[in-house]
Amino acid sequence: MEKEKKDRLSEFTRLAKERELTPEEQAERQALREEYLAEWRRGTEAVLQNTYIVDEDGNKRKLEKK
Repeated sequence: MEKEKKDRLSEFTRLAKERELTPEEQAERQALREEYLAEWRRGTEAVLQNTYIVDEDGNKRKLEKK
């Protein structure tokens, strides 16, 4: 997610603490949140796909997806 979008999301969070957001602002904030979370999930999934577990015997196995 670009820095401008993250900054915009932060701005909405700040504004929401000061006043009620308009329906347009709420919709834009929700879209930015969904984009941010989707990107976060992709990154987390990529890390977990490259994670291995080493047991007491030194056996290395890939982390299983639940």
